[in-house]
Amino acid sequence: MDSQQPQAAATPPRKHRPDARRGRARKKGPPRVQVEISAGGIVYKRTRKGLKMSLMLDPFGKWTFAKGHVEPGETIEHAALRETAEEMALRGLKLRLPLGTIDFWFREKYRPGSKGMLVHKFVHYFLMEAPAGEWGSPQKNEKIRQIVWVDPREAMQKSSYEDVRPVLEKALITLGIMKPPAEGASKPKNEKPRP
Repeated sequence: MDSQQPQAAATPPRKHRPDARRGRARKKGPPRVQVEISAGGIVYKRTRKGLKMSLMLDPFGKWTFAKGHVEPGETIEHAALRETAEEMALRGLKLRLPLGTIDFWFREKYRPGSKGMLVHKFVHYFLMEAPAGEWGSPQKNEKIRQIVWVDPREAMQKSSYEDVRPVLEKALITLGIMKPPAEGASKPKNEKPRP
């Protein structure tokens, strides 16, 4: 005779709904946080007067470097070259080496369907070389206002965004403009006040 007792039917586990509040499910719609991957370039060229580095004046009136979204199926390297060439109208760019990735958060203000969404953006920067005769021009439909070529040392002072400084510093070290920081030395803080 079998001494096993019949087991009660297992009750199905309750579904965990992290978005439920007081029994109501979160409204359908876009996710609360959107992750964006972009790529861009810090561009230099060799001239008779030495190295020059380009910066562009963005739609917010700040000096920065070209960058843009990575398209589906596109490599980060290809996106960096494409976006930099498009935003600055530069031909013959050569990708030299990766400089690093920065990330930042912002609230989307302009794009329909995403307005108000919190965005976590990652930007992969590369060092690029332009032919000596290339000057470029701003991509007006992206509201790029101006492109300038400056002495590389001036690029550090002119660059408006604090989070780009580490990749710019790496570019300047790679080009022999700056010396690498000594081991264990603390980096001096930028004394320039924020706008």
